[in-house]
Amino acid sequence: MSDLVIGEAVALDLRPARLASRALAFTLDLLLQAGCLLLAVWGLGSLLSDVDEALATAVVLALLVAVVVGWPVAWETATRGKSPGKMALGLRVVRDDGGPIRFRHSLVRGLVGVFADFWTTGGCGAVISSLASTRGKRLGDQAAGTFVVRERTPGARHVPVAMHPAAAGWAAGLDLSGLNDELALRSRQYLGRLAQLDPAVAASLGVGLAGEVASRIGVPPPTGVHPADFLAAVLAERQRRAYQRAQPTTQPTTQPQPAGWAPAGASAHAPQSVPPPPSPAAPAPGPAAVPPTQAGRPAEEASPRTGFKPPV
Repeated sequence: MSDLVIGEAVALDLRPARLASRALAFTLDLLLQAGCLLLAVWGLGSLLSDVDEALATAVVLALLVAVVVGWPVAWETATRGKSPGKMALGLRVVRDDGGPIRFRHSLVRGLVGVFADFWTTGGCGAVISSLASTRGKRLGDQAAGTFVVRERTPGARHVPVAMHPAAAGWAAGLDLSGLNDELALRSRQYLGRLAQLDPAVAASLGVGLAGEVASRIGVPPPTGVHPADFLAAVLAERQRRAYQRAQPTTQPTTQPQPAGWAPAGASAHAPQSVPPPPSPAAPAPGPAAVPPTQAGRPAEEASPRTGFKPPV
C-alpha cells in the first residue's frame, strides 16, 4: 500500500502496480501497436508505390514515431492515465500526489520510454528501475513524477459502512443512480480517516462532500444531521443495494400459514392448503347442506365456508 496525503489532508490508499502486471499491459499495447503499424504500412504501400524512395522512407519513419510515441501519449492523455493494456488489467498512471496526469506527463513518459526504458535498451532500463523502486517506477515515471497504480482492488478491502438504525427507512427511498464510484470512494475514505483529521478540516471536508452527494442524489441532508452521518447512511444504503443485486433471487413456492390455524383433527405443523372461496354464481346450499352439528344455530354463528371447523 502507498499512503498519499493530498492537499485537503486526506490520505489515499493506493496499490502500486508491480512489474508483472505492467509487463503484461505493455505486451498488450505492443501487440496493438504492431497491428496498427502493419495495417498503416499495408495501406500506404499502394499509395507510395510511385513516389520517390526518400519520401516513402520519411513517411514510414513518421508513421513509426507516431505509433511508438504518439500511441501511449494520446491514450494516456485522453483517458487520464490509461492505455488499452492498462484498461484490460485495471491499471492507471497517476502523479506522485495521486492526481490525474496531463499531456506533459504522458509526453515525458513516452519520450523516456523510447530512449531509456524500452526501445534502445531492450526493456532492461524499465525492468531494473521498476525492481529498484518501492512504487515500481520505471525511468519514464522517475522523470515525469508519476507511477502506476491498480484501480481494481479486492472487495474484502472495503470495510462495511455502518448506518444509524433510524436512517434506514429514510435511505431506502433514495435515488442513488447519480452517485458515481469516484465520489463514493472519496466519501468512504473521508469516513475512514475522520478520526485522524483535525476537527476544523474534518468539518469543512464533511460539509463539502455532503453537498456534492446531496446534489447527486437530489436530496439534501436532513436538518440537524451531521455530514458524516449523512454520508454513512448514503454509502451504507448503496452498499446494501449492491449486495442485494449480487445475491441470487429466490421465489417462495408456498405461503407460510400462521401458527395455530389448522383444520380440525390435523397437526398445526403440517402444511395445509386452504380451498378457494365459493364462486358468487354458485347456488346457495339448501337445508340439507347444513351440517348436523350446526342445525338450529343462529346465522351469525354458522361456520364460514373456508373448509375449517371452529374449535369445540
